[in-house]
Amino acid sequence: MAQYEIRPLQLRLLDILLVIDNMCKKYNLRYYLVDGSLLGAVRHKGFIPWDDDMDICMPREDYEALILHSKEWLPNPYEFVCFENDDKYPLHFGKIQDASTTLIERPHLYYLGGVYVDIFPIDGAPNCKLRQKLYQIKYNYLRKALYFLFRDPYRHGHGTSSWIPLLMRKMYTLNSLQNKIKRHMMKFDLKNSKLAAVNHNDGLKSMVNKENVLGNPTPIEFEGKMVWGLKNNDSYLTQLFGDYMTPPPPDKIHQHNFYYMNLDLPYKEFDESILNNK
Repeated sequence: MAQYEIRPLQLRLLDILLVIDNMCKKYNLRYYLVDGSLLGAVRHKGFIPWDDDMDICMPREDYEALILHSKEWLPNPYEFVCFENDDKYPLHFGKIQDASTTLIERPHLYYLGGVYVDIFPIDGAPNCKLRQKLYQIKYNYLRKALYFLFRDPYRHGHGTSSWIPLLMRKMYTLNSLQNKIKRHMMKFDLKNSKLAAVNHNDGLKSMVNKENVLGNPTPIEFEGKMVWGLKNNDSYLTQLFGDYMTPPPPDKIHQHNFYYMNLDLPYKEFDESILNNK
């Protein structure tokens, strides 16, 4: 379980979501609550009580526009971070973060930033089941390679566990691998595809009918505010989670339990010596 209060973090995430919602409506961008955030909206009309993160997705066209214009579109202290604008960023999808906070997820995957909402690009997906599986197999390999590339190779010592991370460093650079993943994700253009890969990290379960399930963003209540979900939330959540209206047993509850979090300290003012007292 997390070693910090969940609710203050959730309220900061809600602030970020509302900034995203306002920005998208102002600049005609599309976004959707997805994964546990959408599940929370449907089942709890807000956050799942133990949830300590938030996920949204955007069609690739809108995601790329955000990369280009985020500095002019987002008010202070909010920032869009991604590998395209930060050469130290370790992931292949972006985050909108609150720069007035500090967050370090894991010591072995060290990236200094603020409390964030994950932003996943939506791409097209192949119709053929075999091609879907092959597409996902390659994606999973590239994603795992990125994890090993960025991970501290000596997390578990200098033995055999360090071999794969060290091999990845010989095979790829961080930027080259991120671009390789991006090209693979964009292999099927969303505009010309029947299926949408809503969140590539969710695998085959996230490949849904673009018109009937994804559709246009649809208003949904979240913490007393109206934000955007999918056209058919039930179909998406059923495909992703099965019986999503039944909460999981306590031993199946997932939380991040972040390594370091401070909701009152701007990450640019963070002093590394703080970690010596952890």
